[in-house]
Amino acid sequence: MKKKTLSLLSVLALTGSLLAGCGSSTSAPQSSAPQGQPADNKSAGQAEAQLEDTLVIAGNGATVEKLMKDVIFKKFNEKYPNVKLTYVSGVSTEIVAKVKAQKTSPQIDMTVIEGGEQEKGRQEGLWEAISEADIPNMKNVPDDLKIAENSGVTVNFTPMGISYNSELVKEKNLRVPASWNDLAKPEVKGYITMTDVASNFGRSAMIMMAYANGGSEKNIEPGFEKMKTIAGYMPTFAKSAAQLQQNLQNKSAAYTTWTMARSLTQKDAGLPLEFVFPQEGGNIVPNVATLVKGAKHPNAAKAFIDFLLSDEVQTMYATELYYNPATAVKLPEDVAKQLEFDRSKVVNFDYDVIGKETASWLDRFNKEIAPITGK
Repeated sequence: MKKKTLSLLSVLALTGSLLAGCGSSTSAPQSSAPQGQPADNKSAGQAEAQLEDTLVIAGNGATVEKLMKDVIFKKFNEKYPNVKLTYVSGVSTEIVAKVKAQKTSPQIDMTVIEGGEQEKGRQEGLWEAISEADIPNMKNVPDDLKIAENSGVTVNFTPMGISYNSELVKEKNLRVPASWNDLAKPEVKGYITMTDVASNFGRSAMIMMAYANGGSEKNIEPGFEKMKTIAGYMPTFAKSAAQLQQNLQNKSAAYTTWTMARSLTQKDAGLPLEFVFPQEGGNIVPNVATLVKGAKHPNAAKAFIDFLLSDEVQTMYATELYYNPATAVKLPEDVAKQLEFDRSKVVNFDYDVIGKETASWLDRFNKEIAPITGK
């Protein structure tokens, strides 16, 4: 029987018992008003009084940074005008490294980073536990997106898979990929671009190749074997997502492994990309908001995290960046259709294992896999 493809909204509807009776809230916890004070005025005034006047947020750059600074910051300041917002951009690995380096005197209050890097930070003890008492909208995030030990909260997610340049595939009569193993077929030699396993794009692909061949993150050998083959098909491993994009644009490559959100964003920009969620399935990449342990402005951070889970911002994530929202918001029909993928095929990675093994994988990769390229 053909598997039914589920939209985000239909899947989250299955968690109705979790969401029943839950409204969206964007307000910080409120205390009672002095007698006779109007309710609306006291809510805003007292919520603002609880917040510090500064908030430093670290997150991804490029389109994520633009949406955050140009739109989300302005919307938040409409609600909390006295909070000065500062954004520190970088990739998730860099952000975790900065937070770790500042552990004794944090300069960053909160982060929005990829789930794998968030887990590594959790293992380092970098995050404060958060709860619905401080962030009411956490109640709208379903159980399958919950973060270990409440060390953060998922604010959006996107599936990992294979993207391909449809024009080049047609021009060269190449295969339309359906499986992770298609990337190791001899006929695609010379048409692949991938990052190494220091990047989530390369690391997730290697883990899924292990799954596609009887392994997992706990038995990574089949993944390494496939990567050895693929390495021989490429001149080098890309060092960044920007390099992957360039290789697809100039048609030096037809295939890459990255997220649906990135593929759809680049398609909007004119790159003829199609995204495939492979037949073996794939992981989803959650973007997780965290409160840095010992942050100087924790109340403002909690209010901002709650705001990221509001219906307004959740809808923006979908319509502007093609991230699947973490809550059951109603999206425009065309956007909801674009974000559909078969949630029954999601592979839930054990991020505890990945966090502990990544350093040794990277060391082995650099010794055994990287030298094979360009030969």
